[in-house]
Amino acid sequence: MITRRVLRRHLLFRPDAAITQLLVYALAVSAPRFGIEVHAFCAMSTHLHLVVTDVNGVLPRFLQFFHRIVALGTKVLRAWEGPVWDHEATSVVRLLTRAAVVEKIAYVLANPVAAGLVRHAREWPGAKVDVGELGCGVLRAARPVAYLDPENPQWPEEVTLLLALPPAVEQDSVDDFRHEVAVELNVQEAQAHSALQQQGRRFLGAERVTKISPYERVTSFEALGERNPTFAVGREQGDVRRIAGAAVRAFRASYRAALERWRAGVRSVVFPAGTWWMCTFHGASARDFGLTV
Repeated sequence: MITRRVLRRHLLFRPDAAITQLLVYALAVSAPRFGIEVHAFCAMSTHLHLVVTDVNGVLPRFLQFFHRIVALGTKVLRAWEGPVWDHEATSVVRLLTRAAVVEKIAYVLANPVAAGLVRHAREWPGAKVDVGELGCGVLRAARPVAYLDPENPQWPEEVTLLLALPPAVEQDSVDDFRHEVAVELNVQEAQAHSALQQQGRRFLGAERVTKISPYERVTSFEALGERNPTFAVGREQGDVRRIAGAAVRAFRASYRAALERWRAGVRSVVFPAGTWWMCTFHGASARDFGLTV
């Protein structure tokens, strides 16, 4: 699950037609270019959520390309000076179990409801994927007028992107998978309804959402410096969580040891599987993955 936030919680991605076209087009162009399989997507006014599979192990390249197109296109559409993205790094959470995939996809789809914007996820007017589209839907968009050169062949006039099933889902269990996501989505929507009722708040509604100024900022409290998880396993997955946590600690210890040797001038050192920066920008060697989860 990937999350990237707008600078200082400005509403630059307010879900109007132009920004929705840009976001869908940018995703549909970027994902196939890097072999990224897209499973779920929801564009909020202040941030983007994606659930994807990085087939070729090039996620940083994809994020760089996709986020750049979105940022530059947004700057033109909104006549915005300065950066679009928040200074924090993109959140990337590995989903290690089917339960985690179900819960996080439901979380992504329920985001507009949890934010108090619409009563049900299907009512969100922005770029999104609905439960019934999981593994079979198609995202389509014409090339935006803003920023992209129509004479450049890398920006086709129209693009389509087929939504893929997550690897954890077998083809013969697609209906069960969608049902599981729908059930979890209903649970999260009910929790959001209860929370808003307790706070004495009402849902803003899809029509009002599209009319808010994109230059305004969200003013509600948001805790800073909270944990930024690197993996999720879903509820009631204690043993899997412990194993995954041990694997992360082992990776970090191995990486630190390899980096110390590299800094000491030992260029034959082999970094642990999953190392990106050192291999890409310094030509270091890394072990291959024995198992991808």
